[in-house]
Amino acid sequence: MAFVESVKESYNELVHKVSWPTRKELAQSAVIVLIASIILALIVWFMDWCFESIMTFVYGLF
Repeated sequence: MAFVESVKESYNELVHKVSWPTRKELAQSAVIVLIASIILALIVWFMDWCFESIMTFVYGLF
């Protein structure tokens, strides 16, 4: 009985208490996440390139 009551309360909360984003808000959030992901990927790529250059220089000395 407790399980059924828990499911009913969860459904009621999802339907009546949760504020779901509009399609426009969702699209804006997706664009922000995409831009942040691209910026982070570029930062990681640049760091990788720097370390590769340093290691190539160091190993080139020996």
